[in-house]
Amino acid sequence: MHPHHTMASCVRLALLASALITMICSWALWPDSVLGAEETESTPQHQRQWMFDSSSPGTLPGSYVVGTLFDGRPAGEWKILITDRAKSASQVLAQLQPKGTDQTHKLLLLEGTESTNIDVEVSYLAVAGKADLGGGLLWRAKDDRNYYLLRASLVEQKIRLYRVVNGVQQIVKQIDRPLPATGWHKLRIVQRGCEMKALFDEAVLFRACDTTYTSGRIGLWTKADAVTYFDDLTLKILD
Repeated sequence: MHPHHTMASCVRLALLASALITMICSWALWPDSVLGAEETESTPQHQRQWMFDSSSPGTLPGSYVVGTLFDGRPAGEWKILITDRAKSASQVLAQLQPKGTDQTHKLLLLEGTESTNIDVEVSYLAVAGKADLGGGLLWRAKDDRNYYLLRASLVEQKIRLYRVVNGVQQIVKQIDRPLPATGWHKLRIVQRGCEMKALFDEAVLFRACDTTYTSGRIGLWTKADAVTYFDDLTLKILD
C-alpha cells in the first residue's frame, strides 16, 4: 500500500477512536448528571424557599391563606408587589393595609408547610406605621388563632416570642433591643422539640422551651397599621 494511503487510514482510525472514546465517556458521565438533577429536585423536601418573584404581581397564590379578624374581615391586604425596594430580584410579599388597632393582628399562612423541627427565617422591611412598625414570623400554626410568633416592633423597640392561644397572645420571652428604622432585617427561629432559639440579623437573642404546639404551618404577621414587605422566606426541615 502507498505510504500516503497508509497514513490517511491511520488518521481516519485515530479520529474514529477519539470519537468512540468521547461517546463512551459522555455515556458514562450522563447517569451522574441525571442523579445530580434528581438530588437537586429532592432538596425541596428538606428545604423550601419563597422569593415571591415567580407569582403575578397584584395577586396572591392559592397556597397563601389570609387569616380572619375577629369581626370576620380578612386579616390584612396581602399581595405580591413589584418594588425597587425588594431585597432580591423585583418582587416581595406585602401587607399593605395601613390601618388597624393594637388588637388587629394581620396574618397569612402557607399551605403545605406542616412541620415540626424547623429552621425558618424571613427578611422584612418596615415600610410605614404609627401604632406599630415592623413584622413577625409564625410557625407551628394550627390555624390563624393558634401558633408561635416571633415579632419585632420598632415602636416598642422590643423583640418578643409569643404563644398565641385562641387569638390571645402570651409572652414566652422578650428582649429590649434598639431596632433600626430603615433597611431589611431578618427574623429567624430554630426549634427542635420544645427548644427554641430566636435570632435577629443572625445574632442570637434568647432561647426558650415551650410545649404548647408540636407541629403546624409557617406564616407571616403584622399588627395594627404596619405596612410591611417580606422577602426571602426559607424553611428547613430538621431531623
